[in-house]
Amino acid sequence: MKKGNLMYLFVGLALSTTAFAQGPNPSVTKKQKMTENQLKRWSHLDLEKDSIPGMSIDRVYSELLKGKKGKKVIVGVVDSGVDIDHEDLKPVIWVNKKEIPGNGIDDDKNGYIDDVHGWNFLGNIENENLELTRLLKKGDDGSQAYKDAKAAYDKKMEALLANKKQVDAIFDANKAISDHLKKEDFTIDEVKAITTEDAELKKSIEVFTKIGKAGPALMANVNKFKTQVYNQLNYNYNLEYDARKLVGDNPNDINDKIYGNNIVYGPTKEGALHGTHVAGIIAQSRNNNLGGDGVADNVEIMSVRAVPNGDEYDKDVALAIKYAVDNGAKVINASFGKDFSPNKQWVYDAIKYAESKDVLIIHAAGNDSKDIDVEPNFPNDSDDKKIEFADNVITVGALNFENGKKIVANFSNYGKLNVDVYAPGVKIYATTPNSEYQYLQGTSMASPNVAGVAAMIRSYYPNLSAKEIKGIIMNSGTTISEDVVVGGDAKDVRPFNSLSKSGKIVNGYTAMTLAEKMSKEKMKPKKFPKEKKTLKS
Repeated sequence: MKKGNLMYLFVGLALSTTAFAQGPNPSVTKKQKMTENQLKRWSHLDLEKDSIPGMSIDRVYSELLKGKKGKKVIVGVVDSGVDIDHEDLKPVIWVNKKEIPGNGIDDDKNGYIDDVHGWNFLGNIENENLELTRLLKKGDDGSQAYKDAKAAYDKKMEALLANKKQVDAIFDANKAISDHLKKEDFTIDEVKAITTEDAELKKSIEVFTKIGKAGPALMANVNKFKTQVYNQLNYNYNLEYDARKLVGDNPNDINDKIYGNNIVYGPTKEGALHGTHVAGIIAQSRNNNLGGDGVADNVEIMSVRAVPNGDEYDKDVALAIKYAVDNGAKVINASFGKDFSPNKQWVYDAIKYAESKDVLIIHAAGNDSKDIDVEPNFPNDSDDKKIEFADNVITVGALNFENGKKIVANFSNYGKLNVDVYAPGVKIYATTPNSEYQYLQGTSMASPNVAGVAAMIRSYYPNLSAKEIKGIIMNSGTTISEDVVVGGDAKDVRPFNSLSKSGKIVNGYTAMTLAEKMSKEKMKPKKFPKEKKTLKS
């Protein structure tokens, strides 16, 4: 049994609130198709009222928070960077008031010069190796880690080279057909109508015939896939590629701490897509007729850039967590992960440090449709996947907007012991760089939804600890009692409560209600038994 299971016994209150554990009726399925406006904010809607498995955030604001004033909460977003100039994020970006902007002096003497909005531990890096690639580059040391990395690398490279061959063939075919028809925009019917004895042109015709479509829309999608494949070959799996020289530190020395720069969105704002979206889910300004609404309304976003296009270094993650903690973050969102972690103890120490400072860490479970009770997944809060070493981490799986058997996102990782709760993670509408907005999906989007709920609780009930808030979020969620499809495989159907420790989906309304009860309970004066007076002889 995980140590964390004991935390739900605090005050005896969580276990006595059956109504909060059950929540609304989860069997109700929305019959009408969602409108575009509903889709843009489905994660804020209510399962009982709207028949959509959202977190009841709109209900929180309309029923629970009227007339209440919360305390500002700093949320550290450890990610790819945040576009701090975004129109819908500018009002909520953290400002380090101890620093004088642009004077080139470390005014607050924390080692980081002009860290006004956070810190960028990656400097000018955008693309990186995966951790398994870095392990292979060190050479065969006879360890099981090396053997596992080599096996995974070989399997992935085989698939990547096959994908490269496929996309190259499509682009070559597209050029051949385009040259023959003397135009770039052509249909599949025009391709099928070509008569030729040219062997190469026949091959090109066959390529599109097998696909069953042609034209600019197809090629745009193929080009996106090609970019992904080539990026993985050129950077993630390239044994000759070394991005770290751009930073200049020693990534294998945790004491080499002062590196990077203060440009918190990185070398290009476009590279901060992921982190900007995550930040928006948590705290994009509410009710301003721009984009979507954030979950929390009284938050400041601190950008700590540590996650490249590739695998993050353990050192960067550990220092990023410590930086966020030391600069006042009370919630940290960690929407990243990997299969290998050679310096995992550095990250474990950072998590424990955050725990000692009462900081809650919300972590994405991952998008590989795998059981992380069995398969590797870092960072985590349990080295043996059974006993937690800290009580301040919530690991989040992703929900689909479609209630019923398909409620779990087909990509989401799961685990009865190592996933704590589920939250909306499919088609989430939020901020992207250059004051734009997009739908993105992943457990990376589910995690900040929960981080927003955690920040909301910390804002309105600041006397509750990180440990207590974790228990509230897990105990107050909506129980899903039916069987669901796992990994998008219609044949793999399991009880929802077997996929996470709580067996619940996050519900902001019941979480805030339970938080208020617990907060009031903690504020009651403690009663001590009166001492009995004895007569002197």
